[in-house]
Amino acid sequence: MPTLIPEFLNRKIFSIVSSVAAEKGVKAFAIGGYVRDCLLGRPCNDIDIVVEGSGIDFARAVGEKTHSKVSYFKNFGTAMLHFQGDEVEFVGARKESYDRNSRKPVVENGTLRDDQLRRDFTINALALSLQADSFGELVDPFGGIKDLQDGIIRTPLDPDRTYSDDPLRMLRAVRFATKLSTEEREFRIVDESLESMRRMAERLEILSVERITDELNKMLLCPKPSKALFLLEQTGLLQKILPEVCALKGVETQDGKAHKENFAHTLMVLDNVCRLEQGEAKLWLHWAALLHDIGKPASKRYDPALGWTFHGHDVIGSNMVPAIFNRLRLPVEASKYVRKLVWLHLRPIALASDEVTDSAVRRLLFDAGDEIEDLMLLCRADVTSKNPAKVARIQQNFSLVEEKLAEVEEKDRLRNFKNPVNGELIMKMYGIEPCHEIGMIKERVKEAILDGLIENDFDSALAYMRSIAGEYGLKEVQ
Repeated sequence: MPTLIPEFLNRKIFSIVSSVAAEKGVKAFAIGGYVRDCLLGRPCNDIDIVVEGSGIDFARAVGEKTHSKVSYFKNFGTAMLHFQGDEVEFVGARKESYDRNSRKPVVENGTLRDDQLRRDFTINALALSLQADSFGELVDPFGGIKDLQDGIIRTPLDPDRTYSDDPLRMLRAVRFATKLSTEEREFRIVDESLESMRRMAERLEILSVERITDELNKMLLCPKPSKALFLLEQTGLLQKILPEVCALKGVETQDGKAHKENFAHTLMVLDNVCRLEQGEAKLWLHWAALLHDIGKPASKRYDPALGWTFHGHDVIGSNMVPAIFNRLRLPVEASKYVRKLVWLHLRPIALASDEVTDSAVRRLLFDAGDEIEDLMLLCRADVTSKNPAKVARIQQNFSLVEEKLAEVEEKDRLRNFKNPVNGELIMKMYGIEPCHEIGMIKERVKEAILDGLIENDFDSALAYMRSIAGEYGLKEVQ
């Protein structure tokens, strides 16, 4: 059998596992993602060890040798410890059978081959022997090495059985095809698996929303998430998860005029965000890119003079975000962030097309707050024209908007604006109880600051409040 590249075998944990296996008279193997990633030259610190015996007992023995704390998950028959920067999980080799109405298997003790048969894909069924007499040999019963070389995602068993037993594997297939693809090697799901996924799409119903959402989040954090969204739509899975995004697909023509294909545009914007952002990927910014145009199907109109229009899709889309996040069990605070970016995503574009006024910039800064940088990145990503001159012009205008934002922020301090005057002060100064006039005065003060009529400080706001109080029949009390 072939032997894994030596540098992937010199982690101390492998020699310890090998010695424990010899002492206990059992067989142990590294399996799955670590072996796959080593063969692909990808860094990996998650190591799965499968034991032909009790994984929990084996982990306890390894923990004693490494002086590591072991966490036990008896319901799943697994245990885990951390050692020298690696997260090492232990499980006993097992075979599984499934009831059609549940993705929770009936588990029995088994051999390495039984364990490999239950794996989702051939590239995740690769095992690395840790026995002294065969240390480093690869156990590859399904041609996983060749599939890695060819960039293929394929199930060890019939895909209908694999996906019906555990429908989450369909989403994992999409994620791995997206995550593992590089410029040098594109991974693809084999045709028979794609056809099976179309047949099995309804089986997503037996999964918890949380498991689906977790996979979707991982896809969105891939370097090129458009591949995942394309595969989800192609297999009918996206319709089950995010029908609002599916509704963007298609082009309608009237009087010889067609509108933009908004699904393809959305995927381009999503990839552009990944390309433009600096540092760690921002999951919720990716969600904002995915949902920024979901209001277009509901707002689409045809005007013989103007052609196709999508007036108000920013507001419609932002109002759709909370229901989507609630359905997918996503955090409320993240929903607020995404809703804000969807609502505001046209504002910088409008500024970039017109003369940039201080007033308009103040209002944008006031509304966006701390999300202004992410909003501007989303807007830059939203430029998908195939006309290089047009793209260059718009991007240059965005730079002017950003310069103006920096100037106004430095001068007026409007990010996360708080009104210098509040209701308690107004009631005290004019001896009144809570009333409608208080809100009107506060709004007038805010508008005066945003319009640049007064400075954003307490003294200016107080003076302006005093100048307009008489319009509301208010007199200052001692």
